[in-house]
Amino acid sequence: MDSEESSFVRLSPNEAPQNDGSKSPERLREEVEWCKELYRILEQDHTKLQIAKEAAEQRTQELKKEVELHKIFEQQLTLNGDEERAHQIFTIKEENNILRQEKQILENKLEELKKRVLRNNPMMMPSSLPKKKVIFKGLTVNKEDMNKLMLTPLIHYPLQGGSALITFEEAKVAQRIIEMREHTVELSCGELEELDHCRVQVQAVPVEIPLPSALEMRLSQSSRSILLSDLPSLDISREALLDKLEIFFSKTKNGGSEVESREFLEDSDQVVLTFTQDGVAEPLIEREHIQVSIGTGEYKVKISPCMNGDISNLQLQPSCCPRTVLLLGIPDVLSEESMRDALEIHFQKASRGGGEVDALAYVPAGQTAVAVFVEDTG
Repeated sequence: MDSEESSFVRLSPNEAPQNDGSKSPERLREEVEWCKELYRILEQDHTKLQIAKEAAEQRTQELKKEVELHKIFEQQLTLNGDEERAHQIFTIKEENNILRQEKQILENKLEELKKRVLRNNPMMMPSSLPKKKVIFKGLTVNKEDMNKLMLTPLIHYPLQGGSALITFEEAKVAQRIIEMREHTVELSCGELEELDHCRVQVQAVPVEIPLPSALEMRLSQSSRSILLSDLPSLDISREALLDKLEIFFSKTKNGGSEVESREFLEDSDQVVLTFTQDGVAEPLIEREHIQVSIGTGEYKVKISPCMNGDISNLQLQPSCCPRTVLLLGIPDVLSEESMRDALEIHFQKASRGGGEVDALAYVPAGQTAVAVFVEDTG
């Protein structure tokens, strides 16, 4: 057999990407390529070990047949006093035992190699994550988009007093209103005692909001937390189930320790359990499943690592809203409802450069508000 040093293809530590805490997109791509290369090498090692294992098993079967034949010969040779032939049979038996030991060593090496790679690369652990039922709803994506991170914007935009946001159904109307900039809005309402008709000047400016242009995240495995899934459906409250799980995992005979916190994940039937001490979570995760005693029954629960994601780098760039306009300089001369109606009537008229209004929000002078922008699906 080859020595352990020549049994596996190894990457030099200098070739591994360094975790310096601030990774550029180029650096991140290098890490991905390194992980792919490591995975490819592991696949080659696995194939070689599997071939060696199968060869050892085949050789074992052949030796078993030979041993059966040699048993007969051994009996005859013992009667005839042929000690040399009996010694050969003994040698074959010893060789068979050595092959079995070598096979077990290869299997142990393969298992240890897998564990070492998973410990050093938490992102390569999908097989140990909890299963989740999904259903296809008909949406497909291009293959080149599968590695992209999709973000759903939910932008909070502060509004000062004496301003309004107006969204048109068509982007060309908003652009036309911005290009005109100064607008004279005619007010006609019984709230104004001095004049039945008056006019106010407002300014129209584009709305720019910050959107992410680059995002980097750092994924790490919690050293004191575990994720519990495949929990039983019992006729008890969630809080009662958490109590029973805490009692079970706080006992050292079950592999646990004192529990610091427990909680259900939002919109999920999975529980995050955090211990007060380090070193408790990892042995439980290696077990993958555990029989949990709840009441008079026992239930098989899946244990997975708890992964934490932190944003290590976030870059923003301003983006202009194509259908929304910000109106400034609105005086506090009418009630909030009347001013909103007056603005909507004015900017709906095509003769004044307007068009159909999709939404309008007005904030009177002396007040503040926050507008929420979502993805434009129109």
